[in-house]
Amino acid sequence: MSSQSVQHISECYIKPSHLSQDSKKVIHLATWDLAMLSFHYIQKGLLFKKPDAQHNFIQPFLESLKHALSITLAHFYPLAGRLARKQQDSRSFIVFIDCVNSPGARFVHSSVDTTISDILSPPYVPVIVQNFFDHHKAVNYDGLDMSLLTVQVTELVDGIFVGCSVNHSVADGTSYWNFFNTLSHVFQGSQVTPPVHERWFPDGYGPFIGLPFTRDDQFISRYDAPVLKERIFHFSVANLARIKAKANANCKDNKAIRISSLQALSAIIWRCVTRARGLTEDQITSCCMPANNRSRLDPPVSKNYFGNCIQILRTFTTASKLLENNFEWAALQLNKTIVQHDDESVRKSVATWLETPITYQLAQLVDPGTVVVSSSPRFNMYGNEFGFGKPVAVLSGYGNKFDGEVTLYQGSEGGGSIDTLICLNPNIMRALECDEEFLDVLNCSC
Repeated sequence: MSSQSVQHISECYIKPSHLSQDSKKVIHLATWDLAMLSFHYIQKGLLFKKPDAQHNFIQPFLESLKHALSITLAHFYPLAGRLARKQQDSRSFIVFIDCVNSPGARFVHSSVDTTISDILSPPYVPVIVQNFFDHHKAVNYDGLDMSLLTVQVTELVDGIFVGCSVNHSVADGTSYWNFFNTLSHVFQGSQVTPPVHERWFPDGYGPFIGLPFTRDDQFISRYDAPVLKERIFHFSVANLARIKAKANANCKDNKAIRISSLQALSAIIWRCVTRARGLTEDQITSCCMPANNRSRLDPPVSKNYFGNCIQILRTFTTASKLLENNFEWAALQLNKTIVQHDDESVRKSVATWLETPITYQLAQLVDPGTVVVSSSPRFNMYGNEFGFGKPVAVLSGYGNKFDGEVTLYQGSEGGGSIDTLICLNPNIMRALECDEEFLDVLNCSC
């Protein structure tokens, strides 16, 4: 790689093209939003090929993107705001979104003397990619002083990277990609579907939920990840169909059970990472998977709900049980956990949180027996275009990564394929790369 330095060329702030009466109101944070205050920003973006034989295209493109962002922010106005804090009494305070008293969303133009091949050809994701995003190592609580959204456009020698850093207390993955998809639609002049900004609260609660802390260090911590290897593995449509069929064949006596390809793949990754880690037989291992609560609530919340509406579901067993049984058994355990997560379960967990409010700490997820699956291949990633054609890759920044973190992307070949970013200790990564079960799912010709 010819350079390890990303040069910032310019930056500015973008405000919504217009403000509705609703956008001038305070946006209250719900339980799932407040629980994310100590996590990092969401950092995801798309890599495009630079147009051939087009000189001086970058400035017109930047102006068009800024214009599209301003219009998009008129719909997603919380992203142009800032977090604000107000003391309720001597023992608690509230955090909310101030959509008015803010300079807007941040827009950065940068460049790097690097090619697309430099980024995509190495087996491991180069560290330089972390510099394609703003808010490096920032936690969501920093949104009191930092932008809640930064769009960074980085010019490569032969490519363009469009990356967004979004405060995770303001939006979850569904909301993030709804915003990104809308930005693409506006850029192309297409119609958009406005998001729903009214936050969900259980009966009798909200809109102000107090946090019972007197010092920031009681609920905010800053996690620094160790040296990790990040590698993107591609799982084809055919191989995913094969493991899905195999997992469901094991449940043929109970037609009510339907194991998804995502559950089957997560089960295999869980097993293979656990084997690579060399855990003792009685050591507890777990697989954490996100659940979108929008459809699980009764009545359901709109799919366009803007905010956090997710919950991490954890499936436990011992290393010996996980490895002595086949992957179909592991997939069934994940399926049981997900199926049991219904309206009653969601409301019960929210009630428990309200009794004793907490914020999730990244360090608590870092456990030698834990695998955490995040994001979703169902998000529309490769459908975003900004005049350069289809993206060639989806990439992510430093945020919320640790040993055992797995990020699921829409597969670049489409059709239901999945690209999976796995972050591991270098020694464990080497062991995973030699694991026969893992290699079979990657390479088997069906």
